[in-house]
Amino acid sequence: MTARLRITLLRSATRRAPNQKATAHSLGLRKLRASVVHNDTPAIRGMINTISHLVAVEEVNEHETA
Repeated sequence: MTARLRITLLRSATRRAPNQKATAHSLGLRKLRASVVHNDTPAIRGMINTISHLVAVEEVNEHETA
């Protein structure tokens, strides 16, 4: 069973570096307070690390993702 992460955009990506905007967009975060659920992989962790100051991350159970 793989771990899942809920990523929530808490701060706007407007007026940020282009790579930070692109990272938020590629994670599926397009509006403030939007949340997405992704598998916990090294690639996703790297993307989270790039925009860690804009997002909140929490682990979720398989039953909570629906």
